[in-house]
Amino acid sequence: MPGKKIICCFGELLLRFSPAMDGKFITDHSMPVFIGGAELNAATALSLWNQLTRYVTALPSNYLAEEIADFIQQKNIDTTFIKYGGERIGTYYLPQGKDLKNSAVIYDRNYSSFSALKPGELDWDAILDGVGWFHFSAISPALNENVANVCLEAVKAARKKNITVSIDLNYRARLWQYGKNPVDIMPALLEYCDVVMGNIWAANSLLGIEATLSESKGKSNDQLEVAAQQSMQLLKARFPSVKTMAYTFRLDDNYFACLENETGFFVSDEFPIRNVVDKVGSGDCFMGGLIYGLTNKLNGEDVINFAAAAAILKLTQTGDATTSSVSDIKNMIEQNE
Repeated sequence: MPGKKIICCFGELLLRFSPAMDGKFITDHSMPVFIGGAELNAATALSLWNQLTRYVTALPSNYLAEEIADFIQQKNIDTTFIKYGGERIGTYYLPQGKDLKNSAVIYDRNYSSFSALKPGELDWDAILDGVGWFHFSAISPALNENVANVCLEAVKAARKKNITVSIDLNYRARLWQYGKNPVDIMPALLEYCDVVMGNIWAANSLLGIEATLSESKGKSNDQLEVAAQQSMQLLKARFPSVKTMAYTFRLDDNYFACLENETGFFVSDEFPIRNVVDKVGSGDCFMGGLIYGLTNKLNGEDVINFAAAAAILKLTQTGDATTSSVSDIKNMIEQNE
């Protein structure tokens, strides 16, 4: 793909153990395992949609990590800069059909190879060679202060190379356990970001941006759109480097999203939520769709519709990453209209 720049995604690879509830996994001697992590899920989507992608993480030097790296490479994702060393691969347990925001999630990622990363260990000049877009999420700086500083190191290096930087404001309250509040860490990272994906409440929890609405329950779509735009304007005023913002609303029975950039404010079509199989990775898929639309220079309406449709389709698929093609997503948009 001559002339195309690489999209580089940086974050922790995780193994998700997905037990059936009520002890069934014990009696069946079976527990499905999925390979994921927010940034890998986004990279997988982008590679599937024919974008040049690179994935950077840290894994232990053992056969399990090697097999996983081979699996990622088979998806046409560049794994050249995976750092090998450390103790283990991070894992988490989430019962089948549950959501990461649910209290049922159990993290087991202390002492993982990724969480042991320290500033100066990754050669960002080499990693970012040929890269046009760098993506990470708020999950990484939630692990510990060293990893937060590695993220800061990365975004500073990307800024020096004029690389577009995007962040997913994933808020995981259970991860912020090292004595720092998100608002102590995240604003310094946002200074180097061009594209932000999240919602009203993540912006409040992670950045201290005033919550323009207390909750979505009982609110009309018009009220949610107004509150989203107000929150985005506050975020933009606080972080002038941010050029594009996208907020999602996954409600009880419908899904839509909003986008604001230099050309205006756009609201996606409303997509009904049906046939939910696996809630994990929907937001990551949205992020991938957002990056896809922006890098391919779609107009604002098409960007937000593509991202929202990709996210809603992911809900119908088992596993952490999407299996939908660009054609599948475009068909979903047409059918929904």
